[in-house]
Amino acid sequence: MGNYILETCVDCVESALAAEKGGASRIELCSDLVIGGVSPSLPLFRQIRRYTDLKIRVLLRPRYGDYCYNDYECDELNEEIEMFREEGADGVVVGILNPDGTLNTRQLARFRESAGSMEIALHRAFDVCLDPLKAMEQVIELGYDTILTSGQKPTAWEGRDLLKSLHKKAGGRIEILAGSGISLEIIRKLIPYTGISSYHMSGKIEADSAMTFRMPEIGLGLSPEKDYKLLLTDSHAIGDSVGYLRQIFK
Repeated sequence: MGNYILETCVDCVESALAAEKGGASRIELCSDLVIGGVSPSLPLFRQIRRYTDLKIRVLLRPRYGDYCYNDYECDELNEEIEMFREEGADGVVVGILNPDGTLNTRQLARFRESAGSMEIALHRAFDVCLDPLKAMEQVIELGYDTILTSGQKPTAWEGRDLLKSLHKKAGGRIEILAGSGISLEIIRKLIPYTGISSYHMSGKIEADSAMTFRMPEIGLGLSPEKDYKLLLTDSHAIGDSVGYLRQIFK
């Protein structure tokens, strides 16, 4: 493998298998990507361990919404870190902010300690923090391995200027992992503009549910149009991006 990372975010075994088939470097495992991803179950982790040889980082997020967590949620997160460490995860992905938008460095330090020898990444809580350059220095000091970011914009391409600045200022001290809206086309543009060699993508396609009987006017949680749709990783989308990265970072 060359000097690049193509991380695929997945929330089911089928998507993990597709990521592996496409040649992904590792996966970020979560549940419910449709709401941005929350902590996955231990059985799901075990299933993916059983059926793939992929490196697994586990996203830990107690709920949808913002990243300002109460003490109960912090204890829940810390216990999950310990649980997945004991289960043999390669890493965890966490994030927490104070009400004023600064990083909650006290809890982030606690999470780093609980992770032990596992890799640990700061997720896109970074993209809604008050001062990204200061935050980067703080997580470097705390010993984090990665920052997942879109450059504080809805997509990585829109946030390319901050991504470029972060990559330059990081100077190899931490991995800047560009995420949100990542595709082969965007990777082709971001590499020369930012110098970043690590990318995070879902490669998702929309698939129909296997259900043929569908009760009308009964919602299942999203909307009548979305309730019978599944978002699954496309191995071809992953493979195309991996192929390009291999050519560039030989």
